Amino acid sequence: MAYIDNPVAVFDSGMGGISVLKEMVRLMPEEDFIYFGDSANAPYGVRPVEEVRKLTIDHISYFVEKKSAKAVAVACNTATSAAVRDLREMYPELPLVGVEPAIKPAVNSCDNPRILVMATPRTLAEEKFLNLEHIYEQKAAIFPLPCPGLMEFVEEGKLEGEELENYLHSIMDPWLSEELTGIVLGCTHYPFVKKAIQKVAGPGVEIFDGSLGTARELARRIRAAGLNQSEDHKGSVTFLNSSGDPSKLKLMEYLFRSNV
Repeated sequence: MAYIDNPVAVFDSGMGGISVLKEMVRLMPEEDFIYFGDSANAPYGVRPVEEVRKLTIDHISYFVEKKSAKAVAVACNTATSAAVRDLREMYPELPLVGVEPAIKPAVNSCDNPRILVMATPRTLAEEKFLNLEHIYEQKAAIFPLPCPGLMEFVEEGKLEGEELENYLHSIMDPWLSEELTGIVLGCTHYPFVKKAIQKVAGPGVEIFDGSLGTARELARRIRAAGLNQSEDHKGSVTFLNSSGDPSKLKLMEYLFRSNV
């Protein structure tokens, strides 16, 4: 049974979901959060869907059943597509959210939108993205851009520098002649390299990610369930990582405290 004093669990394959966690802490500073990064099995984007589903369900079940999490955010696009539907059937009363590429706000941001969607190859091949693309393809030109290897820069703490910019130029330059109006960051890792992406894209291209929308939706669901913590409670954040590598925990804390 969920209680107001129980923590909120935020799950990702590694570091990326910290971009979502940061927005949740801004919106709900009174809540206690447990953040778990499955770096031992990252990246999820190269694993079979059934394996991703099992990993995600096993980890979320642990936090719900052993840590008594009162709400859960699956802060990984690949894990969301693979497992959120099953998790909602398993825990129908649990406030639970996943993530999806912020295509809707990008499409609605201007007339004649031309949107580059940067994501892992797995995310772009999944039904969730293909459905979103179909919904908005009559309103916008949407260009999917697979970014194999980009999340690994974040996992290694490489958030800027020549190596990163060279990589971004190699995948983005062919699309910069398309008169882009926006870029959607379709992986929760990518906001941490947003400055580098903006530098390559140029100042006239607006960048969108779904972190704030995800945080708002989880806050809404927690309130609707009557599980929101008292506003005079000082919330906390606990970081856990499956790798057992102390440097991963240090990087998680660094990313959480950073201004990116």
